[in-house]
Amino acid sequence: MGTLLKACTLLERFGADRPTWTLNELTEASGMNKTTVHRMMATLIHAGWVDRTPEGAYRVTVRLFEIGASALADLDIRSAARSSMTDLVAEFGDTAYLMVPSERGAVCIDKVEGSGSLVVAGINIGTVLPYHAAAGPVVMLAHSPRLRDSWVRRELRTYTSRTVHEPNALVAHLEEVRANGYSLSESDYLEGVSAVAAPILGDGDGDGDSVLGSISIGGRTENFRGDTLERKVAAVRRAAQRISSVLQVTGG
Repeated sequence: MGTLLKACTLLERFGADRPTWTLNELTEASGMNKTTVHRMMATLIHAGWVDRTPEGAYRVTVRLFEIGASALADLDIRSAARSSMTDLVAEFGDTAYLMVPSERGAVCIDKVEGSGSLVVAGINIGTVLPYHAAAGPVVMLAHSPRLRDSWVRRELRTYTSRTVHEPNALVAHLEEVRANGYSLSESDYLEGVSAVAAPILGDGDGDGDSVLGSISIGGRTENFRGDTLERKVAAVRRAAQRISSVLQVTGG
């Protein structure tokens, strides 16, 4: 079983952003010794899951694509996001949320509880949040021209003293969020709660609007500081990019 898990770890290194790896690169990235990596890759070649490039690097074969395609056949955004949400919760202990846009606001369609879940108990599956507060809704608003056109013109409610509600200030905030590729909220919807969110994007609808949803993690504000915050931002962005890539392939 341990050998199988190690082989899976090696296969997980391959992706659209990095389709080929040399033996030395896999050895360094995996932390395994070179002999073990070489032996496992030789076995994967024999099984037909990996082959060699003319330069001698490793690449996965179409057989893995066929297996993956069967898993993607009926994949929706909830299924595509679930493993990323559980990974984020396992890594950081925060609660993970999946939200999608609607005319009334951002709808929470899935949630994975973290160890500090009581602090964000006010957001559950089915909750509709305003687009101008909380990280998940804000990052969708920032990336959707259609939502901005309909939402920013309204008289907006303040939920805490930190809610950005004045139209000009909100537009400036949304531009910054869009440029950064993620949203960070701090006590703007619930006191003492911070969150990081990134957009889940499709191929677009022809009007420059490609927002399918957002993935976010939220918890106590004191846990969203310094190096920890930087790691959370990077992890949430990676998760959103991974989910976006899967949904773009499947047309989800």
